[in-house]
Amino acid sequence: MSINAEKKQDVIKQFARAENDTGSPEVQVAILSERIKGLSDHMGTHKKDFHSRRGLLAMVGLRRRLLDYLKRKDVSRYEAIIQSLGLRR
Repeated sequence: MSINAEKKQDVIKQFARAENDTGSPEVQVAILSERIKGLSDHMGTHKKDFHSRRGLLAMVGLRRRLLDYLKRKDVSRYEAIIQSLGLRR
C-alpha cells in the first residue's frame, strides 16, 4: 500500500541531506520503509494476497540493495539510517 503525499513529504524532510534532496539513498530507504510497514499490516489481514506479497518482497529486496550500497560508500551514513529507522542488521 502506498503512503499519502503528506507523509511522504514529512519523510523526505526528515531524511534529506540538502534542501531539494529526494533521491539520496537515505530518503529512498526511508520511503521504502514506510511503504513496507503499510504493506506488512495489509499482509497480516489478507494472508492469501500473493500479488501484494510479491510486491512486498520486491520492496524489501530493493531496500536491502540500497542499504548495501550505502554501507559500501559511507559506513557512518549507513549506521545513522539503520539507527534512525530502527532496522535490524
